[in-house]
Amino acid sequence: MKSDSSRWAKSVALLAAVAMVSACGLPRVGPNKREIFAGSVLREGDAFVVTVNDRVTRATAVQPALGFSKGFMSASTLDSDTIRPGDTLGLTIWENVDDGLLASQGLNSTVLEEVQVDGAGFIFVPYAGRVRAAGNTPDALRRVITAKLEDQTPDPQVQVRRLAGDGSTVSLVGSVGGQGVYAIERPTRTLSTMLARAGGVTISPEIAQITVIRGDHRAKVWFEDLYRHPEMDIALRGGDRILVEEDSRAYTALGATGTQNRIPFETQTLSGLEAIAQVGGLLAASADPTGVFIFRNEPAEIANQVLGRNDLEGEQRMVYVLDLTQPNGMFMARDFAVRDGDTLYVTEAPFTQWNKTIAAVTGSLGSVNTLSSTATGLGG
Repeated sequence: MKSDSSRWAKSVALLAAVAMVSACGLPRVGPNKREIFAGSVLREGDAFVVTVNDRVTRATAVQPALGFSKGFMSASTLDSDTIRPGDTLGLTIWENVDDGLLASQGLNSTVLEEVQVDGAGFIFVPYAGRVRAAGNTPDALRRVITAKLEDQTPDPQVQVRRLAGDGSTVSLVGSVGGQGVYAIERPTRTLSTMLARAGGVTISPEIAQITVIRGDHRAKVWFEDLYRHPEMDIALRGGDRILVEEDSRAYTALGATGTQNRIPFETQTLSGLEAIAQVGGLLAASADPTGVFIFRNEPAEIANQVLGRNDLEGEQRMVYVLDLTQPNGMFMARDFAVRDGDTLYVTEAPFTQWNKTIAAVTGSLGSVNTLSSTATGLGG
């Protein structure tokens, strides 16, 4: 009889300890599923909690629209061979005599580097005088200079090289092989060829974004779209500034996932399933697959579509629920688009908190028993 009373007393003590530990609160990763649903507008909260289905995935499938405006795309290819005021030319002149007009003693050629085309479009060539360069191609200018020198020296041979030009160069900065200022030449008249000239992009092509600034206008395009959509490979203009940078979008992962961190996008589009996989998946020992949530501030236009309303104004707090245990749960997670600034949160399974409670109680009771046994031993 005494033994039964002792067991009963221990059971009561254990239950009392469990209740006390639960009341005190145990460490956890964040709110549980019940607490999130309690914050719903339907329960006088301030967020709309929505279960993801096909209609929701269609309404929320909004991705950043990148591309060039009509003004960029309609620009014709620049005739990069035409010399313009501000261009820098290189000239080489060969003379068919040992003691020529221009060549130094013992040489039959003269190199004139960095000959600047003035604002009026002219250059100065010794013995040829002031020659109009602007509006000519290098080959046409070669013929003009040759004709002017023929009266001064027999059978002159002239080479004209276009080195650079203030009005027909572009600057490339960011994640490219070689940052710098490049002349628009015959092989580099379009955006893709100029990027290749600069050594290509040095980041993952999937998340590389190209911004072109032309005067007061700017536009951005995905690097891969230059090849998927040839019309995006725009013709360049002198003075264009080209910036190559990595996609800056990211989401935050919290809760019972393999990683709790701010995670950058690795692809142009990212689904809920891919976002979960990107952080190492759900923790098998503690995650609740019925409690996968996406927290987002949704524009009123999309929020109204999702909720079947037309009275909402301004950004709305939305909580999208993914239940991976449903027959189509994995498909819903695969089709749901994660967007910049989203928070992915995975709740802990109910038994996880129970296990923590039991572990805390048994650990505490074990410590008490140890202390009691030690005290008894000392007293004895």
